[in-house]
Amino acid sequence: MNRYQTFREFYPFYLSQHEDLTCRRLHVVGSVLVLGVVAAAVLTANWWLLLLAPLFGYGFAWVGHFRFEKNRPATFEYPLYSFMGDWVMLWQSLTGKLRV
Repeated sequence: MNRYQTFREFYPFYLSQHEDLTCRRLHVVGSVLVLGVVAAAVLTANWWLLLLAPLFGYGFAWVGHFRFEKNRPATFEYPLYSFMGDWVMLWQSLTGKLRV
């Protein structure tokens, strides 16, 4: 059974899984690269580029978790909320609300 009924309930837990600044920074880098890959795919109409998006998004994040945060990514248990959390964390990082 899902412990979190709403994303609002989940997000504090998500942040607690990203306390290490290097882990957060790797998430930001991965998310920005995903946006770049999506933009490149749209601009070039080379849809094969989209295959790189998960590699960048999850690759950078998982290195952050396993190497620096020393925890299991929340995406294994909460894939949708974790996906949403990545983008909220990116936005908060870019707007200065969250330290990276």
